[in-house]
Amino acid sequence: MTIDYRAISDPQLITLLSSPIRQELVDTLAALGGEASAAELALELGRHADGLYYHLKLLCKGKLVTELDGDGDERRYRLAGDPSQPLRLAYNTDSERHITALRKFAHGLMQVAEKDFGEALDAEDTITEGSSRQLWAARNKAWLSEAELKEANQLLERLCDLMSHPRTAGRNHLLSCTFVLAPHTAQSKRRSEP
Repeated sequence: MTIDYRAISDPQLITLLSSPIRQELVDTLAALGGEASAAELALELGRHADGLYYHLKLLCKGKLVTELDGDGDERRYRLAGDPSQPLRLAYNTDSERHITALRKFAHGLMQVAEKDFGEALDAEDTITEGSSRQLWAARNKAWLSEAELKEANQLLERLCDLMSHPRTAGRNHLLSCTFVLAPHTAQSKRRSEP
């Protein structure tokens, strides 16, 4: 089976990615240029390498990550596909299995976002104002025209593109961004009169 890493559609793979730690591993591999040792991943995530091997093994089994031949005892891992193009999901809502997997995935995303936000709140050096702001949580609900919806999607694609580059000399701020764009159905909740 060939996997399109820009549109992962297999519900099993989406469920595999629903684990917050596996989401963090995939994101961190991408942020490190697509390849890293377990020790490097552990350092970036603030975890012990021993606690990552199980999840890395599952990601390798799902062909989302590849284990490379390492030097000595150091295991190295590479993100599948093109590391400059992040893993993306296909949103197939025709199948209950897909819907269930996508719900789990979104739940995992929100757990990671909550953890990241809480850690940033507790950090003394987090910038919370101005043009170099690092911390921001918001929710907006609005009616958009078709043109505005297209513009919103273009802006989100641009944001994903900005956040899909590895560390370089000028890229010295490691940030995470989680968003959900979801339609709402306007419903009248009027009480029935007696």
